[in-house]
Amino acid sequence: MSDVSSVIDDLGRESEELDLLVAGLGEDRWALDTPAAGWTVAHQIAHLAWTDRAALVAVTEPEAFAAEVEKALRSPETWVDEAAREGAALPPARLLAEWRAGRAALDHALRAAPAGARFPWYGPPMSTASMATGRLMETWAHGQDIADTLGVVRAPTDRLRHVVRIGVRARDFAFGARGLSAPGEEFRVELAAPGGGGLWTYGPEDAAQRVTGPALDFCLLVTQRAHRADLAVRAEGPDAARWLDIAQAFAGPPGAGRPPQGAGA
Repeated sequence: MSDVSSVIDDLGRESEELDLLVAGLGEDRWALDTPAAGWTVAHQIAHLAWTDRAALVAVTEPEAFAAEVEKALRSPETWVDEAAREGAALPPARLLAEWRAGRAALDHALRAAPAGARFPWYGPPMSTASMATGRLMETWAHGQDIADTLGVVRAPTDRLRHVVRIGVRARDFAFGARGLSAPGEEFRVELAAPGGGGLWTYGPEDAAQRVTGPALDFCLLVTQRAHRADLAVRAEGPDAARWLDIAQAFAGPPGAGRPPQGAGA
């Protein structure tokens, strides 16, 4: 259980770092537009609070989670935005309190989960470690939007290894989400860890196709927080290059991504 606890610990640290960014904001700054179209800072935190609540239901009341899936199926194109909009309408102090309470409840539930447990989710069932990793990925990604909005440059940490792992494992999902056949062979992925911490590697060393670059840039790519043209992630091979155009680490339909910074200039 130590590996699972480590992921949950990292989720807590990622959340606390984001909490420090928003805790002292005045109400006017909660209303600032973020790079996600139509989403303010409040929308970003509301989305995290809502998803934490959904994860809590999946972990503690798995039978009841079917109702959450039904809501998603009834309005697959709008349900995420609707939930964020509802939360963003709350006073910032209440929204912040609800996010904190939900995080704490989920932390407790994940730590109390029995070994080997699997929980329903909007995609395949999730293990305890996978649920915590997914929450960390989302917290980091939405935190990036908030940091960009506030003009804050966050130092990358080794917690990004969790985001990298999801991004790599979601390769075939990204192809399938667009109705494409996944490549039949594994790629080699070699990413420079933050702070000169060596390489994070995945896949066979002798793979014919590969992806290389900084881990931070790969995370920005697979969470669709930056356009490929603005990142130092490189592909060798046609399938690997295609993957970098469509990569996504999150469940659901393909995201629209972000335009290159020079677009329209």
